[in-house]
Amino acid sequence: MSEVTTVLVGAGLRGMTYARHALATGAGRVVAVAEPDPGRRARAAEEFGVPPDRVYADWTDAAAAGKLADACVIATQDRMHVAPAVAMADLGYHILLEKPMATDEEDASAIAEAARRNGILLAVCHVLRYTSYTRRLKELLDSGAIGRLVSVQHLEPVGWWHHAHSFVRGNWRAEGTSAPMLLTKSCHDLDWLVHLFGRLPRRVTSFGSLTHLRPGQAPPGATDRCLDCPVEAGCPYSAKRLYLGCLGDADQEFWPLSAVTDDHTEAGVLEALRTGPYGRCAYACDNDVVDNQVVGMEFDSGATCSFTMSAFTPMEQRHTRLMGTHGFIDGDGTTMRLVDFRDGSERTVDTRTGTAGSAGPSAEDGHGGGDEALTDAFFAAVAAGDASLLLSDAAQSLATHRVVWAAERARTTGTVVELDAEGRVLTTA
Repeated sequence: MSEVTTVLVGAGLRGMTYARHALATGAGRVVAVAEPDPGRRARAAEEFGVPPDRVYADWTDAAAAGKLADACVIATQDRMHVAPAVAMADLGYHILLEKPMATDEEDASAIAEAARRNGILLAVCHVLRYTSYTRRLKELLDSGAIGRLVSVQHLEPVGWWHHAHSFVRGNWRAEGTSAPMLLTKSCHDLDWLVHLFGRLPRRVTSFGSLTHLRPGQAPPGATDRCLDCPVEAGCPYSAKRLYLGCLGDADQEFWPLSAVTDDHTEAGVLEALRTGPYGRCAYACDNDVVDNQVVGMEFDSGATCSFTMSAFTPMEQRHTRLMGTHGFIDGDGTTMRLVDFRDGSERTVDTRTGTAGSAGPSAEDGHGGGDEALTDAFFAAVAAGDASLLLSDAAQSLATHRVVWAAERARTTGTVVELDAEGRVLTTA
């Protein structure tokens, strides 16, 4: 496979993850970097050996230089996807785009249209589609191992500390500056469920709210920052316990600690908690995204699906029960228990590969191997000019994003939303 040259637009944790894996496998080479943060920009340029005249503080400067590479990785903040994605597509770049595509349907549609009119490959980073677990589960469903799929129960256990890190103190805490939680965190899951069913739902409804980490719920005596809080030691959301506990663990220093500070010493962490957003009391932040949500979906076959997202769990693999006319699968992201109603037999399917980073659910371990597998598929597709190597295209990703927006519409209006074959809203009731 030939080496694919790449422009990295956004050198944060996600962009660096994809670029590093492409470099490590020999599939890709970063030839230009666009990153507004000077520290991240300098580190990425040094790590990838990018010459100074190809290092940019803004993606617009990279675009103004013309087409510098075969592909680009776009991993800017969610609300900053549409402009670089459309511009890079118009220049002829193939694009690996971090999820979500965009924070509203108009922008996501503009990205999909830019990919279509320019004939480029665009892969949204719905990494759950690419795990070995998903591939095996999809094979079982498509082979009829449990007959026709009739009902699914799916849980995304966000994790209490992860929710506080990313969705209370972190960049995804408020809809006004980011997007609803269902889009920023769980568009993975609704895309994955659509992938399993092989079709979009016909009707969608949803319920959810912010119930706990908000003013008025703090324990008595709590202060605005964890470092000077007299009840910090007994609080499950202690920033001091979480981030000091990352020191000495390379995976946890990569994530979540690198979001807090680049100074991975006790003094560096304490200074960040004293002055930065991650040291705030989790009950005294400006967060407004939900901490629990359920989505109900009905398909044209009569099949149903319930999805639950909850902050009040350990951070672990998704749990899924899939009920068919001839059997049942209970899966936990690595293994599956399959019961066959026809003969009463039961077997376990283990999809763990035994390699580092292949089993865990988080960014630090590559989302169960999905990060690596998606990167491999994208760079192989670009090298070969073969879109079939990707498990979804821009139009398909737009359609599953529409399911998310339909669910949010249902949640905020208390309605049931009916969709067409491309995920557009038909009616509400």
